[in-house]
Amino acid sequence: MSLDSRYRSEEPAGGSAATTTVADVAFDTPVSHPFVYVVPAGWSIAPGQRVRAPLKGAPRVGIVLGIRLQAAHGLKAISSVVDDEPILPPARLDLVRWVATQSLSSVGSTAAALLPPPEPGRPRGGRVTASPPPLSTGVASTPSPELLLGAGRERRLLELLADGPALLLTPDVESASRWTKRLSALAAAGAVVRVDSGLDDARRAQGWRTVAHGEARVAVGTRSALLLPLPEGAKVAVLDEQDPAHKPPGAPRMHTRDVVLERGRRERLRVLLTSATPSVEVWWRASHGTIVGKAPPPAPWPAVTTVDTRGILRREPLTPEVGRALRETLAGGRRVLLVVSRAAAALACEDCGAVIRCQSCGIALSHSRQASGLDCRVCGETMALPDLCPGCHGRKLTPFGWSGERVEHAVRRRFPRAAVTRYDGEARGRRAEAQRAAAASADVVVGTRGALKLFGPAALGLAAFVSPDHQLRLPDFRAAERAFALMWAAAERVRSDGAVIVQSQNPEHYALAAVVKHDLDTFYRQELKFRAELGYPPFRRLAVITLRAAQAETAARLAQTVASALGNSRDLAVYPPAPGRAVRTWRVVVKGSETLPAALEAGLHDLPAASSSRGIINVEVDPVEWQF
Repeated sequence: MSLDSRYRSEEPAGGSAATTTVADVAFDTPVSHPFVYVVPAGWSIAPGQRVRAPLKGAPRVGIVLGIRLQAAHGLKAISSVVDDEPILPPARLDLVRWVATQSLSSVGSTAAALLPPPEPGRPRGGRVTASPPPLSTGVASTPSPELLLGAGRERRLLELLADGPALLLTPDVESASRWTKRLSALAAAGAVVRVDSGLDDARRAQGWRTVAHGEARVAVGTRSALLLPLPEGAKVAVLDEQDPAHKPPGAPRMHTRDVVLERGRRERLRVLLTSATPSVEVWWRASHGTIVGKAPPPAPWPAVTTVDTRGILRREPLTPEVGRALRETLAGGRRVLLVVSRAAAALACEDCGAVIRCQSCGIALSHSRQASGLDCRVCGETMALPDLCPGCHGRKLTPFGWSGERVEHAVRRRFPRAAVTRYDGEARGRRAEAQRAAAASADVVVGTRGALKLFGPAALGLAAFVSPDHQLRLPDFRAAERAFALMWAAAERVRSDGAVIVQSQNPEHYALAAVVKHDLDTFYRQELKFRAELGYPPFRRLAVITLRAAQAETAARLAQTVASALGNSRDLAVYPPAPGRAVRTWRVVVKGSETLPAALEAGLHDLPAASSSRGIINVEVDPVEWQF
């Protein structure tokens, strides 16, 4: 809000002045309004075109939202044109506005995140050429989005994309590189171009232009390629739609899948979603017919067993069942993955496996050693550490777990001849390269969920989960969904004559039962019941408002002001403010209906300017990663 007054363009000062052509330009700034600039005489500029203009003393790239006549007294002029033609046609510019509205981001920041970088080169004047018309395929109506399930989903996706025109959106640049090679290997694919943010600016801009001119039939990219020009009837696919990486940090905080579904509806595109374990939101839509999904016949599945670890595993991380399976797998010359959790975040009973949960919100209470207590990450309710388990009245309440280092040591001690290595999916740079190289030849890999990317389908003889209960205990309403997806993905990487073993204090949990039975419906039926009872997506929408200030007390007061302002809306359920994870931050969690973004914007718009200027307000609608 402070930026609004700092950057607002000057209006004509009194008296009559001749009108001239001006452009409304939006920049990559957290400002809701555009800035007004004079269009130099003789220039031809259109909405959806990028230009350079002075902003706070320096030239900045912005996108033109509109052209009109206005008195130009005191206004600065556009410096140069970035693109020879509008990079966004009117329909796609409207889509950018919709994304900005839904994510509570500025139009300029949204466009900057979803467009290629300006091509290097000399500044251009304002003479533009008309954009080539989109190709018509004769599609009269919008086809229903399709969900590809099952073990053969990637093969089916390759077949559907090979003849183009198509855009494939992957969760990360590594996947984009791999899929570009796979599609290029198909003779029928024609020209395949990569347009993700892993490329340098010049190659990325060149790839965008290649697609715009119809010189490539298939494009592969990440979220930054969402607005790539496509002809009517083209296919847009979202690979592994459930992956949280499809909603990266930074504006606009909106999931790739949701933007693609809206674009497909507006532009009559054929939308394809792939997933082994769809997000609960997509499964719910498929069950109601708004997304078409048909699973193929069940593929071969490894033997999946659970081992009850209540009251055991205090000195050794591996049960006798896992030890025997390890020995047999190594003797057969097959590879092993032991999955460990990064850290414990909640409290559970070692005797009965019960997790201490919030009575109102149903999620695990977050455990903090520093605060010596428990708190709910939704409603902010706090409680002292209990002495007894509320279920069995046992006294062994601990954030019990095994680190990757301790598991690796245990395996080396019991199997000294095996090549054992540890893999941390969060490693970067040379450390990550060294870990990948070691894992490529190891007999046993001990790692977190990121280690799954090291193995293809049926590459393992054994996958064992040392203590997956931490995944179920996370203070996140998506905890069961994440744990289920992880275990299912591991089972897909095990040979049909191999084994998956889950050591758990919650062996009867429906997420584990679904993997054992190789039945998706077993999981989603129970998960949807839980979500419906407590008002979580897809039945209600959520938003997390994070308040940050120079002093913790200031952040707390700002959080209370925000909660009070939003509490006046009958369309919102506002939970009490609570401290955030980071220092000097507070949070407010809000629930609402489909109109949640509009209700939030209205409530925050009425905040007193003095209050909002004392800190930073960040709003995330429909959070995926529940980390705050």
